[in-house]
Parts: sequence; C-alpha cells; structure tokens
Amino acid sequence: MQGRAIRYRLVERAQLPRAEGRIDAIDLARGIAIALMILSHAVSGLIGIRQVPDWGMVPLHLLTKFSSSLFIMVFGIALAVAFLPRVGEPGWPRRRLTLMLRGLEVLFWYKVLTVVEMLALYAPADILDTLLYQRFPIWVEILGFYAIALLWLPWVLPLWRRLPLWSRLLLPVTIAIAAGWMERHLTFWGIEPLKAILVEDADHYTWGQLSRLPLVLLGLLVGEALLRSYWNPTTRRQLILAIAGAGGLMLLGFFALVMVAAENEPYLALMAVSRNVGKHPPELAFILFSLGGALIILALCLQGGAAAARWLRPLTLIGGDALKAFVFHIVVIFGVFRYLLEAWQVFSYPQVLGIGMALVLATAGWIALTRWVEEQRG
Repeated sequence: MQGRAIRYRLVERAQLPRAEGRIDAIDLARGIAIALMILSHAVSGLIGIRQVPDWGMVPLHLLTKFSSSLFIMVFGIALAVAFLPRVGEPGWPRRRLTLMLRGLEVLFWYKVLTVVEMLALYAPADILDTLLYQRFPIWVEILGFYAIALLWLPWVLPLWRRLPLWSRLLLPVTIAIAAGWMERHLTFWGIEPLKAILVEDADHYTWGQLSRLPLVLLGLLVGEALLRSYWNPTTRRQLILAIAGAGGLMLLGFFALVMVAAENEPYLALMAVSRNVGKHPPELAFILFSLGGALIILALCLQGGAAAARWLRPLTLIGGDALKAFVFHIVVIFGVFRYLLEAWQVFSYPQVLGIGMALVLATAGWIALTRWVEEQRG
C-alpha cells in the first residue's frame, strides 16, 4: 500500500494550494544572502581579494560564498510561492506580463549599475563594449542573470507545473550535467558572449542561464513543499529537517571530496573556495559548499519563522526589496567610494569589513526611509 502511494506521488502533477499568508522567512533568507553579498562586494570592490589576509579569507570571507546559491534558490522559491499556484488561472497572462516587465526593470538597472561599477577604472570604450555584451562586469552581473531569466521563465512555469514529480526531481540534475557538458565541449559558433550567457565561459564572469537554472528549479521544488507544509507544524518541521539534512550532506560531500583532491589539506580547499575557485564556471566542490551552506541558512530561517524575521528586521527589510538593496549598495561602493572618493585600496581589511557591515544597516535604513516616504505620499 505504501509503495503504491509513493508511485502515485512520483507521477503526480503539481496541485498547489495558494499561500495562506506571507512567509517572512523567505524575505529573511533573501536578506541574509544580500547582506553576505554586500560584505563580499565591499571587500572585493574596495581592496580586492588579493589584499585580504588569510584570517579574513577563512573563515570570514568564506561564509559569503553561501550568498549566490541562496539568492538564486530563493528566487525560485519566491516564484513557486507567489506565482506557481496561479498558473492557468484567467489572470495568469497579466501575472506573466508583470514578471516580464520586472525583468525589463532589472535589465535597466543592470545596465545603469554596469556604468557605475566600471566608471572609476575603465575607459568609455570598455564600458560601451560591456553595455553591448562584448564583455561583462563582475559585481553587478548577477542582475543580468535575473533580467534574462525573468523574460523567459514565466513561459516555462506552466510546463513545469504539468510535469510529473519524478521528472521535476530529475530535471535539475539533468540540466546541471548537460550545462557542464556544453560548457566544456561546445563552442557556440565562436560567439563567446552567447556561451557565457547560456552556460558560462572561463574568460567571462557570468551566471549562465542553464548552468544556474538547476538552483532555480531546486527553489521551485522547495517552494512547492512550502506551500503544502509550511502552515502545519508537523509537516513544516519535517521539511526543515529535510532541508537541513540535505545541506549537511552536501557539506560532508564537499569535505569528503576535498580530502581526496587536496591530499588531506582541507584548509587549502577552503582557501580555494574563498578565492572563488570553481565558482565560474561552476565546479562540483564549490557548488557542494555553497549550496550546502545555503540550505542550512534556509532551514534556520524557516525554523525561526516570523519571530526571527522580526528580530532580524534589517535583514528582512533588505530581503523584501532586493532590487533596491542591490542598487543602493552598488552605488555606495562603486559610485561614492571608488569613483567620487577614489578609495580603491585606501582602507585596511578591518576598515573595509566595518564599512561593509555599516552598509548592510545603511541599506536597510534606506529601504525603510523610502517605504515611509511612499506611505506618506499614499
């Protein structure tokens, strides 16, 4: 009987209830991802990774490697919770258009922030080439990933919802393997920017649509599970344990892998991860570490729930308005410090770390202020 129930679940299509309320833990998880990103950008944007002392790389800068996987996964979770239950409804075309318009908005800010990032150290011709996709920025490139993803993912959500569970579970792994093969073996007709956008290229710092899609799909799966179980204490606890367990297994897998690859020198492997070795294009060791930590952070946020979101209100504010947070911290780091103040490699690592922490709070304050202004106008 139990085997029959399992087989039924594996061929079941997604029949999702609507969210019973806002899940503040999602905003908190996204806020943590952005806060870690702000710290990383402050360090790499103001002094550079090569200037960071070893004690700053491991463990401090190492922890920021959880941010990218967490950010992309939460993107998928938010899509599942907010939009997936409404696929096929009469209002779905309007919601699909809303997502695509959001993509165009993100694309606009991606281009503006590309100029801000490059203004201090690059010639106008280099900036123009970057705007025309002949080369790519570094710190704002993740916005380029989101902009393109929001233009095509809304068309895929109906197909995803029609797929049986077994295929939804296999698809992230299948796409990850296929994207890795394409990155290594296909030339994309010699068009490097196209390869970089789709599956990443070693000569460009990009987030490939296909190479990072598995993280989005994993987020969709987690979002589906949240819709089914978040408001029931028993099933919510089971889901949290499953997410934390998966994250723990990935971290154990990372250490098992590096104990062999690094000849029993895990510190060297941790130092390599903290220096972004294996981040672009993605390699197994980096993904195991980054995604494992991201899953544990997500589990902790879900465990803390609304109470944790209130106690960590600055982070929740940042996560609730991710684009505004991203724009603000990039403008401050690269527009104010690097361009106006000419503060490239002026500060020490402890000073830059303090700037990054202060910037996290300033970003939350900026979001709170703009919300208050909007409320007064309304």
